[in-house]
Amino acid sequence: MIKKCLFPAAGYGTRFLPATKSMPKEMMPIVNKPLIEFGVDEALEAGMTGMCIVTGRGKHSLMDHFDLNYELEHQISGTAKEDKLKDIRSIMESASFTFIRQREMKGLGHAILTGKQLVGDEPFAVVLADDMCVKDGADDGVLAQMVALYNQFRCSIVAVEEVPDEETHKYGVIKGEMIKDDIFRVDDMVEKPEPGTAPSNMAIIGRYILTPDIFDILEETAPGKGGEIQITDALLQQAKSGCVLAYKFKGKRFDCGSVPGYIEATNFVYDNMYEE
Repeated sequence: MIKKCLFPAAGYGTRFLPATKSMPKEMMPIVNKPLIEFGVDEALEAGMTGMCIVTGRGKHSLMDHFDLNYELEHQISGTAKEDKLKDIRSIMESASFTFIRQREMKGLGHAILTGKQLVGDEPFAVVLADDMCVKDGADDGVLAQMVALYNQFRCSIVAVEEVPDEETHKYGVIKGEMIKDDIFRVDDMVEKPEPGTAPSNMAIIGRYILTPDIFDILEETAPGKGGEIQITDALLQQAKSGCVLAYKFKGKRFDCGSVPGYIEATNFVYDNMYEE
């Protein structure tokens, strides 16, 4: 069983300045619920109870959100407003939260490597909170789907979706052979390929299942695109020496790191999930 989920949450969120000057992008609300809470809900549904969060400077509100606020709770105790804390209280009772600071921003691969002390020597999930995923009908959440695949194949898995060819330069892109419906064995990965050079239009989104040997590979991975340690470079090395799968997941994903995606997600949640 995969019990731990790592949340890299140390980035500056520059696409949402000035809002993210003093507020972590992971705490930006979708209606009345912060982005990271959607990710934690998804991890809990997939059977994970250890939430490992890689933070950075100015990210104290992430820790505060998953902790008691005695003054607030005393103030609203016994009122109708107390019910609004029901979901976050349930999360706090169901999961444990550990935190570590990433002192330098050296890329997603470095952020994941920073979380090694929290994860230990076991397979784990990774969620990028600004990729918000919601279920498609009665299907399981994306992480639950990926855990089921891991239980079958026992290797690292990345979630992918088809994107327009003109947008492939924004993503890590995979090349691979389909071995079953919506499951690909990865042969190649390119981080943010130049326009017109992508090996496919299958883009990696912010959901991963990683085996613990990824940490050893990341320690030996040289800086790549943008001078950062790229998880795609480490995964490509893992694919060459073993097996990495890409899974075209069932569900809907919103890029909440962009303004249009954030607005789309907010409208979707308000229309489909929000209760007054």
